[in-house]
Amino acid sequence: MKLIVNGQALESQARTLSELMTELGHTGNWFATAINSEFVPGSERNEVRLSEGDRVEILTPRQGG
Repeated sequence: MKLIVNGQALESQARTLSELMTELGHTGNWFATAINSEFVPGSERNEVRLSEGDRVEILTPRQGG
């Protein structure tokens, strides 16, 4: 299915947000995620199903100054 991930077009076989994150190599619970501008808590990623054309944002915290 075609998705937009962090502003880039992506073809994926993932059915859930959790599967997409694994497919992209994003492991761990320190990522913030959203689908179509709606925040998705880490505890719900296994249940959130993806649909054609979804806009997914995956963010990681940064430190620095």
